[in-house]
Amino acid sequence: MRSDLVIPLGSLYAFLLVLVRVSGVFTFLPIPGVTAGPAAARVVLSLAFTFALYSRWPVIDPAGVSLGLLTAWIIVEAALGIAAGVLVGLLAEALVMGLQILGFQAGYGYASTIDPNTQSDSGILLVLAQLFAGMLFFAFGFDRHLIQIFAASLQAHPPGSWTPTVAMAEELVTAGATVFSTGLRLALPVAGMLLLVDLALALVGRINAQVQLITVAFPLKMVLAMLVLSWTLVAYPRVYEQHAGRLFSVMTRLLTQ
Repeated sequence: MRSDLVIPLGSLYAFLLVLVRVSGVFTFLPIPGVTAGPAAARVVLSLAFTFALYSRWPVIDPAGVSLGLLTAWIIVEAALGIAAGVLVGLLAEALVMGLQILGFQAGYGYASTIDPNTQSDSGILLVLAQLFAGMLFFAFGFDRHLIQIFAASLQAHPPGSWTPTVAMAEELVTAGATVFSTGLRLALPVAGMLLLVDLALALVGRINAQVQLITVAFPLKMVLAMLVLSWTLVAYPRVYEQHAGRLFSVMTRLLTQ
């Protein structure tokens, strides 16, 4: 007996709209190498994420959907997904900002390696920050929290019902500003110590101009920066969790209210 697989057109519309919404997250997801990896892997992740939300797919009547309306829905869903993806991407940028500040001051900018995200030359501390942020993202279970937020967003704002506002844009800008404040908090202990080292070396050079401070200052600042960083590194997960809490609260208001 022959049987044909029949998929309702409304389910296809729901699948497409949910896929567009969640695909924006994987553009900025802080997984090392995800953007430089095979495109098929990112497609599989997006599809798996979409099917994981199957119970929250909206019910769409295909009779009332035209091509223009479907296109408008896709544009709005893409904007919503990209906005959520930007917030997720800001999680790693705080660590990158902090280590970039202290890496430049300590002289680690002279050593470069391949960034797994951009496949370009980057400072060694920047690459370590990317890897560290990726591990913390999964260690704190933010991947599961992200799925829960998207599941709630499909119930609060089914595809086609979300409308962007000026207040939402202001919240995104404010959330982006927290990257600089958080990065400065992370880099401030090392930057303060390096400032004292520079003042001490300047005083020594003032007292005795014959001392070759260039050959002494460079390795001294690098070693002291690494020592202070190793002492303060235990506070990074706590600061990262606080920063993530602020960003996820913004995402919750953006997607579920």
